[in-house]
Amino acid sequence: MTDHSRSLIMTEAQERAALIDVDRYDIAVDLRGLFEGEVLEATSTITFRCQRPGAGTFVDCVADVRSASLNGVELDASAVVDGRIHLSDLVSENVLVVSSAQSDTGSGAGILRTVDPSDKLVYVWTSFEPDAARRAWACFDQPDLKAPHRFSVSAPETWTVTSNDGPESVVDLTDGGRLWAFPDTPPLSTYVVVVNAGPFHELREERGGHSLGLYCRQSLKEYLERDAADLFAATEAGLAFFGDRFGMPFPQVRYDQVFVPNMGGAMENWGCVTWTDSVLFRSPPTHGQRAMVNSVLLHEMAHMWFGDLVTMRWWDDLWLNEAFASWAATWAAVGATPYTDGWATFLAGLKLTGYQMDMGPASHPIRGNVPDVAQAMANFDAITYVKGQSVLAQLVAYVGEEAFVAGLATYFREHAWGNTALADLMSAIGDAAGRDLGEWTSAWFDRAGTDTLRLTTSAAGGEIHAEGPGGDEPRPHRLDIASYRRAPGGLEPLGVTEVETSGARTTVLGLPDADLHLLNHRDLTFAAVRTDVGSLAHLLAAASKLPDPLSRALAVATAWDMLAKGELTADAFLICVLDVLSVERSAGVVEPFLAMALRAAEQWSDPASVPDRLARLADVAAELAKVPEHRSPALRTLAAAAASAEHFALLDEAARDNLDLAWRVLARRAALDAYDGAAVEALLERDPDPDAGVRALGVTAARPDDNAKEEAWKEAFGTRSIPASLPLQQFATCFWRPVQGELMVRWAHRYLDELEALPIGGMLAMGGLVRNMFPTTGDRAFVERARAMAAAEGTDPTVRTTLLTGADTIARVLRARGQDSP
Repeated sequence: MTDHSRSLIMTEAQERAALIDVDRYDIAVDLRGLFEGEVLEATSTITFRCQRPGAGTFVDCVADVRSASLNGVELDASAVVDGRIHLSDLVSENVLVVSSAQSDTGSGAGILRTVDPSDKLVYVWTSFEPDAARRAWACFDQPDLKAPHRFSVSAPETWTVTSNDGPESVVDLTDGGRLWAFPDTPPLSTYVVVVNAGPFHELREERGGHSLGLYCRQSLKEYLERDAADLFAATEAGLAFFGDRFGMPFPQVRYDQVFVPNMGGAMENWGCVTWTDSVLFRSPPTHGQRAMVNSVLLHEMAHMWFGDLVTMRWWDDLWLNEAFASWAATWAAVGATPYTDGWATFLAGLKLTGYQMDMGPASHPIRGNVPDVAQAMANFDAITYVKGQSVLAQLVAYVGEEAFVAGLATYFREHAWGNTALADLMSAIGDAAGRDLGEWTSAWFDRAGTDTLRLTTSAAGGEIHAEGPGGDEPRPHRLDIASYRRAPGGLEPLGVTEVETSGARTTVLGLPDADLHLLNHRDLTFAAVRTDVGSLAHLLAAASKLPDPLSRALAVATAWDMLAKGELTADAFLICVLDVLSVERSAGVVEPFLAMALRAAEQWSDPASVPDRLARLADVAAELAKVPEHRSPALRTLAAAAASAEHFALLDEAARDNLDLAWRVLARRAALDAYDGAAVEALLERDPDPDAGVRALGVTAARPDDNAKEEAWKEAFGTRSIPASLPLQQFATCFWRPVQGELMVRWAHRYLDELEALPIGGMLAMGGLVRNMFPTTGDRAFVERARAMAAAEGTDPTVRTTLLTGADTIARVLRARGQDSP
């Protein structure tokens, strides 16, 4: 089927929402054609009302329409244009029946049929955000036309089917297979309903009054069983925490989580979250990996309230879903799970990606202009998720957690099963706090860019100088300053000063005389912070002596921001972070610190300095590997940086019973032009992972050889055979080796060639490839060409954002290396 669909425009959505109300969907789905073929069939019966009888509208269906009738009258084939079925002469109460077939089930555009390479079993999943439900069946595919959905699914007899609730019945069909009948959902937006199917391995437990289910493909069941106790515990804790804090328990008994192949990320389908099964790690997960899974689990769970129960009216308020779910995930992790260093982990890892995007030309307001759904897809980015989460944390600091949570409870109670805009939420929180949040809301949500806060001190006290982005007025900031005096063996705390800034200059009363003032203590706000000149030297030199992981993360993050802005050399940053790593024992920050150190040594350093800096990092990683809790991440970093015989001897010994590490070591040797084909084949024989072939391809991709790069490249961009999420990320890391110099520059331009040839549409499926495969190195010509492509008329918004952010980062890297770029 050729996709000639159009992106829904906001004004069209508004007009349609004003005209119709959807009463319900009854959707019959036949998956039996996917057992050996590629066709999903569906019949969608839509019952809806029209506010102006005689008017017309359209329903979305990007599939082959086999028949359609409105109120019993067959519609002509000419009514189907651009993925829309045009409806005329509507009456007050209407019934539309559309039968369709979708053969595009291999690209991941809303539906994916996957054959497990290890046992040839077939699995099918759906994921519809933002507007891919129309690819599976006919629907009014926009978030503010919510309605109950009832699914009946015909599937092969060996398959289990999951949907938004458990089945009411499962019966044999006379023509083969079984029919799964599901109950009505609550009123849901079209993008959060789901049908998954396959010969799943299922685990189920009763916890906290809920029936909790976990599903995965058969070839990964040992990994799901390994992780099940943690997944069940986190799910039970999260449902209890959110239900209590939000004043509204999750209203459904059943809550399922389905781990599926070749999916990027996870999706918050009501009562049935769908995950990438790459998070079922094939080697014992590190603390950081377990924390990440815990965070994603809580993020998707928070969406049951933020997004599913109460949904944004249009995609300009996407942050109402994503930023709140991200904030709530960290809040719940710290308050209800073992991952109590969650805010430090967020700062040292994800928050830096928000700063990176917000300082570049792809920055946009959190509540941005979203004229159509194509632009909405581009806004699934670090501004919406990461900056949005940070700004909500600032709002909590500004009004107080008690008032904030009380406002949320009111918001959910008053808008349950409805749609809202930003003003609805801010009104509820402002009323609870007794504060007018109008100006605060506009300053934080309607303006792009990051403020810079600078502390100056004198004998009279202190002053914060605030600069808004681009010379604009700075936003109000609620922050703390922690002060320290140097003492034998460390830093002596002198107290914390609370500040609420207003305008360009704010006097800080009661600031003690100190050797080090830590600006933005507790990381309450989203801003580039620069402490006073006297404190800065102590901050960089004594970061390891700060008393808690969050303070140390703030020091390292400040140093990284200075590196990105040309205020600090890569070597100075590396000295700071390696000093912290030499004493750091918080598992929540060790892994992101190691990742920053690796980027500074390999990507941000001039080529001549890279071997020495990688060796210094490798030595620190080797020492950290002696600490049991940090052994895995330290060995992985060592595998990326190793150069000496001693390093490789340590790695070879550790990799004897660690397949993941063994692949990393082979990739490092291949990158150093010591490819061992026999060792790759032997490891493939040992590794039961169904995606092990991708790891082997990664070893090939790491070689400093054009023919090897070409072989790997064809799999990524030609056949597109590399599964999404972690396998693609690992492959990209192997391929892009900054130290391979001019060879990498040629392939960076090849990447731009591929973008020019990408088909229009289907960016939900292509977004992961475009983002993950962006080069980590380039030259001046690459930066200029990428910027020109981003500026070209007709460039897909997701591609444009990726180009602008990536080109800005490479330009900064080139300046840090002394290879000037515009």
